[in-house]
Amino acid sequence: MAKKFKDLVAKMPPESQERSKAMAKEMIAQMPLDELREAMRLTQEALAESLNINQAAVSKMERRSDMYVSTLRKIVEAMGGRLQIIAVMPNGKVEINQFGKIRRPAKEQKDRETVPT
Repeated sequence: MAKKFKDLVAKMPPESQERSKAMAKEMIAQMPLDELREAMRLTQEALAESLNINQAAVSKMERRSDMYVSTLRKIVEAMGGRLQIIAVMPNGKVEINQFGKIRRPAKEQKDRETVPT
């Protein structure tokens, strides 16, 4: 007769139970975009529609290992979330906030400031 998982967990020593919970929490907190999309119960087609792109483009983005922060933000927002970039430093965590708004390149900003009105 098959045993229930919760019964097996209950027989584990408390230290093992805590270790398992911590590992599960870490695994849930870290996942690739395709798994996040699936966890949000979205299809590639539905995400593509909200981004005004085609399904093949979503598939390509999910397989990329590098992309613009602005692209990642659009994807996360289309899934109903908000992108946060956190630097984990030896003395604590710091949210990097310079990616909140798309900034103009320094030269373009300088040119705008010197144009007479």
